[in-house]
Amino acid sequence: MKNVMRAGVIGAAAALALAACGQAPDEGGSTTAGGKSDFKGCVVSDSGGFNDKSFNESAYNGLLDAQKELGIQTAQAESKADDQYATNISNLQSQNCNIIVTVGFKLATATGDAAQKSPDTKFAIVDSPATDAKGKALDLDNVKSIQFDTAQAAFLAGYLAAGMTKTGVVGTFGGLQIPTVTVFMDGFADGVAKYNEVKGKSVKVEGWNKETQKGLFDGGDHPFDAGSGKSNADTLIDSKNADIILPVAGGAGVDALTAAKDAGDVSVIWVDSDGTLTNPDATSLIMTSVMKEISTAVDSVVTDTANGSFDNTPYVGTLENKGVGLAPYHDFASKIPQDLQDEVTQLQQDIISGKIVVQSDGSPKSGS
Repeated sequence: MKNVMRAGVIGAAAALALAACGQAPDEGGSTTAGGKSDFKGCVVSDSGGFNDKSFNESAYNGLLDAQKELGIQTAQAESKADDQYATNISNLQSQNCNIIVTVGFKLATATGDAAQKSPDTKFAIVDSPATDAKGKALDLDNVKSIQFDTAQAAFLAGYLAAGMTKTGVVGTFGGLQIPTVTVFMDGFADGVAKYNEVKGKSVKVEGWNKETQKGLFDGGDHPFDAGSGKSNADTLIDSKNADIILPVAGGAGVDALTAAKDAGDVSVIWVDSDGTLTNPDATSLIMTSVMKEISTAVDSVVTDTANGSFDNTPYVGTLENKGVGLAPYHDFASKIPQDLQDEVTQLQQDIISGKIVVQSDGSPKSGS
């Protein structure tokens, strides 16, 4: 995918900053930029919606970037519940979309079904391959998966958190126990373990045990919605004494911000997008973010498709191709010791070179 590497963290962050100022898209709405193209790119959110300040919003911003750059038409469907995915995809198909981007593993089966029925329509799915009804991954000529090995960037965040904790305890919780969530938690735990190995320390991770694959998850009917993570955030801070938290829970990450603010001496490491840009009122709480460059990847896939160069080779974002990474430290830049910052930078190079291999069962297979 030739365009994915053209924008780094700074460029993606700037795009997110601008997009965060816009209004939420109307469900099923359509826009065009000057009528320069009859190509139509479309996107379907999962039940978290396009204002989740996380992966849905980033994917939508990527489509908007392509629309601004190419003058293509766009349409979007915001899902309010899980039973709307197939209908929303079908509605966009009826609007003659050339490519439909579906966001999240929850849309995997609906994407697979639609792609098999409509081989002339191109699809891209974020954070999952398309699957059949039994959850088996499908290799379809008209579907490209966009996935991210976030364990690599989360490893850096874990090392950083271990170096910054004052209580000797850091914590994490997830929305659901699924690979795209636990891959963050595995990397985070390994990063803490690496710090302990290098420094002879014993920083503890609460909320996730990589060996047993057990930890704290929101569960419930809306596990990634704001409010569903409150109990876990409170538990990590009040009961476990964690002073740095990594919430891997979509919109429920705001519960960690609220709990951190109430505690007064707790910091948060955001995920997916640069949290200081999507949560500008919480910049003093967010140490950094484990970023997936979803908007850049979606922009590239849509652009490639519009230019006639779509292919179904999975895209896997890594530290090497800048598909994942740590966001700038922003307000924490002066608080994090320079030697710790330098160690994190070196660890990133060691992962890229292969000197350090970060492993997680949730990591996607290699792609483009």
